Amino acid sequence: MKRGERLKFLLVGLGLFFLTSSASAQCAMCRASLENNVSNGNIGIAAGINFGILYLFVAPYFVIGLIAFFWYRASKNSNRNEAIKRSVAR
Repeated sequence: MKRGERLKFLLVGLGLFFLTSSASAQCAMCRASLENNVSNGNIGIAAGINFGILYLFVAPYFVIGLIAFFWYRASKNSNRNEAIKRSVAR
């Protein structure tokens, strides 16, 4: 990748990063239920919801990481096999 292309890619990425908008992604019923339980001193449900949110946040990154790991390992083995074939062919 040339320097100009790399700079363009970086600028577009930073632009997309800074142009995000905030969103209230929790439904009104869930929010009301959690606020009611927390105000009554019951934080168990809120902790469960927070754990579920973290689980849903981490799961896609974990799957992508596994795919990247197996891809890297397959690429490394492929390069090793090609090197062995070249050394045998000589």
